[in-house]
Amino acid sequence: MAKQSSTLAALPRAEVCAYWVLSFGSHLYSFYQLHIFSKEHEAGLERQFQLEKGFLIWGHKKDPTDFEWSFWSHWAKKSLLWTLLGHAVVSRLASFFIPKFRVTALLAYGLLAACCAVGIKGVGVVLGHLGLSLAVAQLCNPALSWSCALLLLSTLHIPPLQEIQRSWYQTEEEYYLLLFSVAVCGLRFISFSLEHCWRPLEAGGLQQQVYWLTAYSFYHPLFFNGPILTFKDFLQQMQVHVKDRGARITFLSLLANAGRICVWWLIAEYMIHLMYMHTIQANETYLEILPPWALGGLALALVQFFYVKYLVLFGVPSLLAGMDGLAPPKLPRCVSIMHSFTGMWRHFDVGLYHWLIRYIYIPLGGSHHGLLWKMLSTALAFGFVCFWHGGHDYLQYWALVNWVGVLVENGVTILISSPLVYPSIERCISPAMRRRCLALISAFSTAMLILSNLIFLGGNHVGRIMWKRVFIQGWCTVAPPMLAFLYCFAQIGLEWEHNPP
Repeated sequence: MAKQSSTLAALPRAEVCAYWVLSFGSHLYSFYQLHIFSKEHEAGLERQFQLEKGFLIWGHKKDPTDFEWSFWSHWAKKSLLWTLLGHAVVSRLASFFIPKFRVTALLAYGLLAACCAVGIKGVGVVLGHLGLSLAVAQLCNPALSWSCALLLLSTLHIPPLQEIQRSWYQTEEEYYLLLFSVAVCGLRFISFSLEHCWRPLEAGGLQQQVYWLTAYSFYHPLFFNGPILTFKDFLQQMQVHVKDRGARITFLSLLANAGRICVWWLIAEYMIHLMYMHTIQANETYLEILPPWALGGLALALVQFFYVKYLVLFGVPSLLAGMDGLAPPKLPRCVSIMHSFTGMWRHFDVGLYHWLIRYIYIPLGGSHHGLLWKMLSTALAFGFVCFWHGGHDYLQYWALVNWVGVLVENGVTILISSPLVYPSIERCISPAMRRRCLALISAFSTAMLILSNLIFLGGNHVGRIMWKRVFIQGWCTVAPPMLAFLYCFAQIGLEWEHNPP
């Protein structure tokens, strides 16, 4: 809806305020209902899932069953916070005393920190993948580079290799740290390989290629979990002389950003102290008996926690990357103001979105070679994301729903913007009413978007029960008020996009 979205009409201030009040109020009330349900069933949840003793709120237990949050919290306490702090110190000292060798110092520190975290054998796996990717990239054939990359990523899911790698470590957490690191590095190897195929001389000779690829792959703040920065951007930004970088980040802005990350961490911890959403979603019985408001609170809490979690997980490395003069991708946008599949992909994991556009969507033709090529390019992008995350059955459904959602949104946009339809809409419907119609359409899109996110976060059973309870059993009691509140969310999202604070 490019034409009308670019001239989005302003609504009366009272109407916009009403949308804010209804959106904020619905969040708070649904979270409160989920909190009440969590406390009422705390004993049963603790017996089944072993809730942990809380430390932020007196008398409250903590839901520890979100794997990512518990996993990265464990590693942050164990070593990552200290190694990230060490990176900041090494970077500042190198910039001051040996600016010409700053990248070399960061490379050496990154290798040392990786050895401490995943061991010499784990670093050997990464270096092995790096060497193979580099060797194939010398052939300057994108198809061969992609084949090599997909084969290397597929080795992460071969049971005999998994058992060998598990035997290197004493705990599952150490093995999973290697798994995540290799998966993220796989995206970097693809980025380097394709950039080299397109511009063979940009990174210099073979020795310079090895140097920059190793520095790129083992850059410590982004090594384990991202966010994703392309090789081209990393190379260009790191090659800028330290004196020419300017003060990209001041001490006050550093403190402000660090303070924001601490606030996000506190919000995430408070959420899993007050609402046991992850243990509830894992039990189908509780999903079936949740009251309607608590059911909505569960859906909102799951996607909001996912958002706040990645503000922390991406915020810390992005802060350090900014201190090094890099321009990391923007942090995720609040999911409550996302009102389309396209917007979710474009504004949540911005680094991954740019990576997919640059290395899959555009090379395959994207929107420049007709509708069929656009559908194929989009399908392969979603297919790769599904494969990269593990290719499980629930991920396949999630990818399919997202692909269909993006196609439907694009189809509706093309139809409404066509010369046959848009003039009639412009003539018969006022600008303010067009915005309200857009928000209403977006409410349906948002409902499907939340459903797909619930499948991604909780599995097929969560999506199936949500669909049954909202759209089949509750088609006349639950779905209408839900869509009304999603309409308010969409209006806030439109207001935010066109009148950002």
